[in-house]
Amino acid sequence: MIYSKDIRIEELKYNIEHDINYLRLLSKSFPNAAAASTEIINLSAILNLPKGTEHFLADIHGEHEAFLHVLKNASGRISQKVNEIFGEYMPVAAKKELCTLIYYPEKKLELIKAREEDLDEWYRMTLHQLVKVFRVISSKYTRSKVRKSLPAEYSYILEELLHTRTDEANKAAYVNVIIDTIISTDSADDFITALANVIQRLAIDQLHILGDVYDRGPGAHIIMDKLSEYHSWDIQWGNHDVLWMGACAGNDACICNVIRLSLRYANLQTLEDGYGINLMPLATFAMETYGDDPCEAFYPILNPENKDRFDQKTLRLMAMMHKAVSILQFKAEAQIIQRNPSWEMNERCLLSHIDFEDGTCSLDGKKYKMLDMCFPTVSADAPNAYTEEEKTLMERLHHSFRVSEKLSRHIRTLLTHGCMYAIYNNNLLFHASIPLNEDGTLREVEIMPGVKCSGRLLLKRTGMLVRSAFAADTPAEEKRYARDYFLYLWCGRDSSLFDKSKMATFERYFLAEKETHVEEKGWYFKLRDKDEQTAERMADTVLDAFGVTDANRHIINGHVPVHVKKGETPIKANGKLMVIDGGFAEPYHKETGIAGYTLVYHSREFELVQHEPFTNVETAVEEGRDIKSTTQIVATTGHRLHVEDTDRGKELKKQIEDLRELLYAYRHGFLTESSPRHSKN
Repeated sequence: MIYSKDIRIEELKYNIEHDINYLRLLSKSFPNAAAASTEIINLSAILNLPKGTEHFLADIHGEHEAFLHVLKNASGRISQKVNEIFGEYMPVAAKKELCTLIYYPEKKLELIKAREEDLDEWYRMTLHQLVKVFRVISSKYTRSKVRKSLPAEYSYILEELLHTRTDEANKAAYVNVIIDTIISTDSADDFITALANVIQRLAIDQLHILGDVYDRGPGAHIIMDKLSEYHSWDIQWGNHDVLWMGACAGNDACICNVIRLSLRYANLQTLEDGYGINLMPLATFAMETYGDDPCEAFYPILNPENKDRFDQKTLRLMAMMHKAVSILQFKAEAQIIQRNPSWEMNERCLLSHIDFEDGTCSLDGKKYKMLDMCFPTVSADAPNAYTEEEKTLMERLHHSFRVSEKLSRHIRTLLTHGCMYAIYNNNLLFHASIPLNEDGTLREVEIMPGVKCSGRLLLKRTGMLVRSAFAADTPAEEKRYARDYFLYLWCGRDSSLFDKSKMATFERYFLAEKETHVEEKGWYFKLRDKDEQTAERMADTVLDAFGVTDANRHIINGHVPVHVKKGETPIKANGKLMVIDGGFAEPYHKETGIAGYTLVYHSREFELVQHEPFTNVETAVEEGRDIKSTTQIVATTGHRLHVEDTDRGKELKKQIEDLRELLYAYRHGFLTESSPRHSKN
């Protein structure tokens, strides 16, 4: 056989004999040259589509209504598209109503049907408008991808409406007949709802959650239900997420912390209604043990809107339960700390620091007067030991968490879709921090006795350790340590999810001196907030350590609320670091002055969206009141990004190269082609 110059070059490029087993496997999916060629053409075309829109959210903290609304409006992207499509040709009120219909189709339809006199004409006009939005929103995706997002019952009709050109007279009539038939068959409501849901889905290609689904708000379980069915998402675990993961794994200190935080914010819906956690044993124990104790420091923190939800009797019971589980928590934490001396956290066994004779607590070499010395279950001789009643209570609480099927399912979802960090399209995502030394170098952290690591390896091994707490084949001793380690992730000095000197929970309850309440931040936070040059050097160090080398690279964080009222900005390190604490939790609003940030990354730029507090769904539907948001363009790409410019593009290019090798193997006799299969008529 005579080989051309091009063939000889290809032979140098491919090592067919080395790759033959892989190519045989690939040939199962592409059995002949025609199939391989078709797929190469398809993938090459996809590379030239615009980059899909990424949506970044952080620190949702159980605020399900605000979270669901932000998902529905895609942080204002749908409203932007409606304005672009209809511009000045549609009144502002009409555009607002159309957006609300897309966000809440079922609820909005009820109101419209009650007011419209000519409902058929309204249906006709609205369906045409929705189809226009659908066409624009779907334009950056392949037909195949759009088809997969369509509800089965309306898939054919939606495809016809999507791809039929209405600027041709015959085709316009065709579309009009389809819409008229939808109306005449009483299918308009269902069709509008289906179309609105498809628009919502296609507005966001990939959702990134930068941690903290749980705690403070009432609907973390509702958020997890939504995420479980969402089309494409990932999560970088936050400190509150690992706290609930630890509780699910059976860490008693995590269980107590979860219950304590729920009582602190008068939020028991997630625990009781969401996961069926039985708190009756705790209530009974608290009333028997602290019935004569005023428990003043333990009354829940109430939001303005729920102050009238609870009577004094209920609040009193919550306060007693709050104190009971707090003492239980301090004991559980001390027991875990004492069996893990490598953590060097013995100073946080604070019940041991109480002088029961003079009513003081020794802290950092200084004595402080205790605000409360009512500790009926704490023995001066063995302050960290459970009483028999506490032991029984802890066992019952432990059992309730371990047998909650829904909690277990949601935690498995977090494990499936998440880890400690992620790298997407030259953006490094993690929840809180990377442990650093004062000079900005990576800090080595002892993740297991005798095992130290830093940076990327530290977060990778942390993720592996978290998973080993749930894996059936983990050795017993390793599983015990992994289960204990959830507490260190929650409040350990060198935890990448905490990174502070201490968690001053005990001090805030029992000591008046504000100096004892200070939780000194780690060097990641100090350097980040020092000045732009220092912050940029720090960001470069971290990005280099994680192998993110592109010129247009960023760190995206959550965890710490941005205090806009004090002039703080979420954009740091000369644009290389973005802090997008979602600020969804109502307790933060007064402190920050806003309801946090979300980030949108589409084919042309990064948009930072600053939100004002969300009212409620009813107001949004009835008044068309969206979340009032301010958009700031924080980074532009210089040119429109396409799929080929993304991580997905790199994967597709590799697939194309593999298929070209397969094609070469077919055409030069290394593999035998299979005949195309014909269906029998």
